[in-house]
Amino acid sequence: MTGAERTVSGGGRIRVRVRRQDAADAPETRRWEEFSIERRPRMTVVSCLRRIQRQPVTADGRVVAPVAWESGCLDDSCGACTMLVNGRVRQACATQVDAISPKGEPIVLEPLGKFPLVRDLVVDRARLFDSFKRVHAWTELDGLSALGPGPAYSPTRQRELLSLGGCIACAACLEACPQYGNQSDYLGAAALNQVRLMNLRPLGALNEVERLETVMAPGGVADCGKAQVCVEVCPANLPLVDSIQQVARATTRRLILGWLLR
Repeated sequence: MTGAERTVSGGGRIRVRVRRQDAADAPETRRWEEFSIERRPRMTVVSCLRRIQRQPVTADGRVVAPVAWESGCLDDSCGACTMLVNGRVRQACATQVDAISPKGEPIVLEPLGKFPLVRDLVVDRARLFDSFKRVHAWTELDGLSALGPGPAYSPTRQRELLSLGGCIACAACLEACPQYGNQSDYLGAAALNQVRLMNLRPLGALNEVERLETVMAPGGVADCGKAQVCVEVCPANLPLVDSIQQVARATTRRLILGWLLR
């Protein structure tokens, strides 16, 4: 790396290494490609990828196909651009170059490792959404008009619901979780947080038992290894560890109640 490339924020160039693969069924195409791009103030990782997209030329002068990645909101609220940045799961649109490369260190980008690869930095997060389906993470709308005005929440309950309702389905908690992976049926922190959120709502009681019995089965809350890394990487600052504990207590109550009703 030249002296110009080691220049701190505000000038010079920055090296970006990207792990690439042309398709899920083409592991032989897996490779690293490195790009050198002009550094600008307030750049994000997505800014870097956009510059590479406009001029897909490697640092050694080869013209290549543009790097594939996902993005949507560009303000850290949709989760689409989640990837590994320097080995840590992050949202590319919210990750500032100045924060991860203050002295011009190379930036290393890789796809999430616990989801099927589509191409380059794009993965298939369908398993995350399937887990939401398994725990019935929605409120039934049929017949709601007959129930009259919506429920009035106390200020305390409002704050609790707001603290739980910001999941952007980015899968960061699942990528970081040592219990989650191809060899495990564990639902993960995001789905368990949704169980707590939905069961706190009055209308959530319509499916509360179903949700609790789902997370009492294999792959449910008992499979949590209590590593607590999920809460450290969550961009929405959800109280994931607290949610898992609350759901575990609810399943214990359900288990005792079910035994008493036999």
